[in-house]
Amino acid sequence: MKKIAALVLVATFVFVGTALAAEMEGKIQSIDTASKEVVLDDGTKLVCDDSTNIMVEGKEGKLEDLKEGAKVKASYEEKDGKNVAAKLEVGE
Repeated sequence: MKKIAALVLVATFVFVGTALAAEMEGKIQSIDTASKEVVLDDGTKLVCDDSTNIMVEGKEGKLEDLKEGAKVKASYEEKDGKNVAAKLEVGE
């Protein structure tokens, strides 16, 4: 019985966490590597942290690899009033 209760609890957290994530697409307007912040063309600010997964043209990348004007698809969660990027996928 305890195993079933534990599984239900884990499943609840997984579904709630998934529901809180948001996605968006845009072009990179500016990048501040010191504050680890990316600003998109619509003014949305995304903060990157150590857990942010950055992919550049299908390969693993880092914040320094991003370029202004590049198209980006982002998934993020709001934490402490900031949009923290979980994943940034940069295309051509």
